[in-house]
Amino acid sequence: MYLQFLGAAQTVTGSCFLLDTGMTRLLVDCGLFQGSKEVKERNYQKFPVNPATIDFVLLTHAHIDHCGLLPKFIKEGFKGRVIATSATTDLCGILLPDCGHIQEMEVERKNRKYRRQGRKTIEPIYTADDGAGALKFFERANYNEIIPISPDVKIRFRDAGHILGSSSVVVWVSENGKETKLNFSGDIGNINQPFIKDPHQFSEADYVIMESTYGNRSHEDIDNKEELLRQAIVDTYEKGGKLLIPAFATGRTQDVLYSINQLSIKNAIPKIPIYIDSPMAVAATEVFKKNYNICDDEVNDLVNKGCDPLAMPNLRTALTMEESQRLNYLTGSYVIISASGMCDAGRIKHHLRHNLWRSDCTVLFVGYQAEGTLGRRILSGEKTVRIHGEQVAVKAEIRHIDGFSAHADQSGLLDWVKNFNNRLKKVFVVHGEPTASGELARLIRETGVEAYIPGWLEKVELTPVTSVQPPAVLVDTWKNIHQKMEKVVQGGLTPAKYSVLLRQMAELEAQLNEAVADEDTLPKIG
Repeated sequence: MYLQFLGAAQTVTGSCFLLDTGMTRLLVDCGLFQGSKEVKERNYQKFPVNPATIDFVLLTHAHIDHCGLLPKFIKEGFKGRVIATSATTDLCGILLPDCGHIQEMEVERKNRKYRRQGRKTIEPIYTADDGAGALKFFERANYNEIIPISPDVKIRFRDAGHILGSSSVVVWVSENGKETKLNFSGDIGNINQPFIKDPHQFSEADYVIMESTYGNRSHEDIDNKEELLRQAIVDTYEKGGKLLIPAFATGRTQDVLYSINQLSIKNAIPKIPIYIDSPMAVAATEVFKKNYNICDDEVNDLVNKGCDPLAMPNLRTALTMEESQRLNYLTGSYVIISASGMCDAGRIKHHLRHNLWRSDCTVLFVGYQAEGTLGRRILSGEKTVRIHGEQVAVKAEIRHIDGFSAHADQSGLLDWVKNFNNRLKKVFVVHGEPTASGELARLIRETGVEAYIPGWLEKVELTPVTSVQPPAVLVDTWKNIHQKMEKVVQGGLTPAKYSVLLRQMAELEAQLNEAVADEDTLPKIG
């Protein structure tokens, strides 16, 4: 079998990995490329593989750089199954049509200029209808369930702790009487985030395909992010300006709202209007509310006390474009949370064009800004930036809070990968800028594990590995109890004795789970 890196190789975006077993061909993720013009051009190119030959797409989560090219993949011939967690499916139902709509709007704006110049017009990568149509291919998967998807492949989704519904995907491949276990990390989350449970801790795999977004950095504001947010709100209020927060509609918007809500409960900030200016963020917030049952204990405690962590009296929404445009003409201080998080598309660009040149305004970044994005240029200190064909001076105060990142930092990534035992043959370091991937790979090698940074479109052959079986003594004990239980069918056991055996079976199942490090080969209970 072989693995090919169709995206997120020596870059942060465009996550897409092809696994070809010779019998089954699947993609893990199908993400949009973001960043520099050169990188974004990949979105317009034909796929390196024929979509009609792919059987499955497994989605790790509903961020655009992991799922945003799926409608184009379907347009170009994919007829297989898209498998994702239920929350990821719900969020993709919002994100993909919205992404198509943004592309239509951006292309129409460019085409108006091209027509005036007598240039050839362009087509969007896909439309809102294409995004909505992609949902017909989705199938929902439960966390922790082992799912056979073909005669030689089974999969399992584990909580990655990144955003709602995010997963690391485990793939087992049977080949020539041997079994190889791969772990696709997805985006590994921070611990102690609002809403999200901490990332699942693995211990066994033969190959790991691991993200490295923060492979060379440590988060600086984990413990005081709420205080830094409070300062940004209060300082901008005292200047009489607007606070713009570029934020991903899924995950980051809800995290920021949660912190603003907590500050409001403490009366730590003025009661100024808080606008969510993103239909997708508004819809995603409703998905979060629908899925409070899979959130962490902190959120469930609040909900059980009758306190909705995503509801405030001064929280308002701008759904239509007209409502969004009116925000630029309101007087006084208020907060606008708007997508996209890297300022590369969407309504945030309009707000920046209207406010970036105002010294009484503040732009607060709360997430990673990829190389080549508008957000990165603003954050790096450029004095003027080009927005919708216009040069705009940067006079607003620019702030950044690192602690809202939904990604594990360098120490978190290392803690995650160090849990794997000596069965691990190789770690493929992906989804990071070259400096970040290089530093993380170096640190992984220092632990004695081989780490490799693949190039874009590089193809590597994977050697099958004999699967690890649970200790024979436990399996034999399990079989012995199972044989005794079968006697109940023949009337050979009393109800009391049967209950004892049931308890023994449950205890043994727990031992087997521990023996195989939470993953595989547990005998089926008849």
